Amino acid sequence: MHPLHTVNISLEERSYPIHIGSGLIDGADTFATLPGGHTALIVSNTTVAPLYADKLRAALQAKYSRVLLIELPDGESHKHWETLNLIFDVLLTHTADRKTTLFALGGGVVGDMTGFAAASYMRGVPFVQVPTTLLSQVDSSVGGKTGINHPLGKNMVGAFYQPQMVVCDLSTLTTLPQREVAAGLAEIIKYGPIADMEFLDWIELHIHKLVRLDGAALAHAVKRSCEIKAWVVGQDERESGLRAILNFGHTFGHAIEAGLGYGEWLHGEAVGCGMVMAATLSERLGLIDAAYVQRLKMLIAAAGLPTQGPRIDAADNAGRYLDLMRHDKKSEAGEIRFVLLDGPGRAVLRTASDAIVREVIDACC
Repeated sequence: MHPLHTVNISLEERSYPIHIGSGLIDGADTFATLPGGHTALIVSNTTVAPLYADKLRAALQAKYSRVLLIELPDGESHKHWETLNLIFDVLLTHTADRKTTLFALGGGVVGDMTGFAAASYMRGVPFVQVPTTLLSQVDSSVGGKTGINHPLGKNMVGAFYQPQMVVCDLSTLTTLPQREVAAGLAEIIKYGPIADMEFLDWIELHIHKLVRLDGAALAHAVKRSCEIKAWVVGQDERESGLRAILNFGHTFGHAIEAGLGYGEWLHGEAVGCGMVMAATLSERLGLIDAAYVQRLKMLIAAAGLPTQGPRIDAADNAGRYLDLMRHDKKSEAGEIRFVLLDGPGRAVLRTASDAIVREVIDACC
């Protein structure tokens, strides 16, 4: 099968294509342009591997004489050193060399860990993203962020390491639970307020089609999301400035994930709620009006996402949020820097006083 769309990430010698279409995993021609080698390792999890690993293995056998598979435990709670080491165990046990290519078959957790393993093994081997969740297709598989969680913070240990290609097979989305679909919609919604109000208008018109996984609507949403992310990453690969806008909703969201325990809320659920909190903070600072906050809140709710934050500490809920947010990667010298909305379609990195942030947390939780 040939892709419906191809979006290119332009990073000089690290440039690569994102192929978007249906039935792409099955086709050997999907992977024809990859560098050859003796060994390929498919890294998947216990949920996804039974569905798609055989299809991917069959497609790769045309190019690699040996195709290995490892099934990791499923879920954010397993995104740590011990699970990462399982990948290295397979590579070393089978004497995988520098031309070995890793294939990340799964959602964001699998993609982040496979990329980090590829960046680290023999100081760098090629890898390919084959994302099977909506969230990973529109966000985590694109842009080369890889890593694992630490008990004190999400994605705090990792590397920037670009894949050889990203293969977004839309047909894999049909097996997603509704909760995972909603989680992916959070990352699609985020692109509108930070970069493209026309896209936000389009999402509002088509949100019910997206919830139902309408093929044409999905293809457009994935393509436009990847285009916006490609544009941002092409200008700021290592998040020294502009790329930070892609973290709209994530500072609050990561605090929710860490505070509840990884895996209790899905990443997209935490980001959806985090966007409401970040928009509310933007309003408190006079950057946007209440009507815009309400508009976003209604869209996030229509996607099936929570708009009220959880209590993560019975005694001092806001204090616990603040403590966790100080461990965010965007923090500098203990000061939390938030991605806020500076009017329609524009985002800005700003600090805010603890007092105002406390007010927002109390209002939103």
